[in-house]
Amino acid sequence: MAPPHYSRTYHRFPLHFPVIFGGAPFVAEGILTNLSLMGCSVMSDREVLCGSDVRVSVLLPNHPQALSVELGKIKWVKGHEFGVEFLRLPLEARQRLNSTLRVELIQFLKTRSGKSEFRELLHPNI
Repeated sequence: MAPPHYSRTYHRFPLHFPVIFGGAPFVAEGILTNLSLMGCSVMSDREVLCGSDVRVSVLLPNHPQALSVELGKIKWVKGHEFGVEFLRLPLEARQRLNSTLRVELIQFLKTRSGKSEFRELLHPNI
């Protein structure tokens, strides 16, 4: 379970991508269920411990290489789902993550706002 003081800083987008994750001494597969700038949630049959360090590779669509999180920490566990805080990402992975989330944010704003409101958000001086 999450510690009582734990809270999220960034919006998480509901996405579903395959992931490979591991820590000493295991490697496992799962499904990413949501993603933010600083973390994600993963569903897997593999039991994990809150507070454990993990590496995570997210298999993004239309990308030949996985998005590699060199170091993450498991912040909460609930059944077969757990949350990972990203602690260390290479620059290229950070850029790909930012790009992926930018596309999701635009989609989110389009569905939440009318077209004229959306246009105004992107171009306030028009």
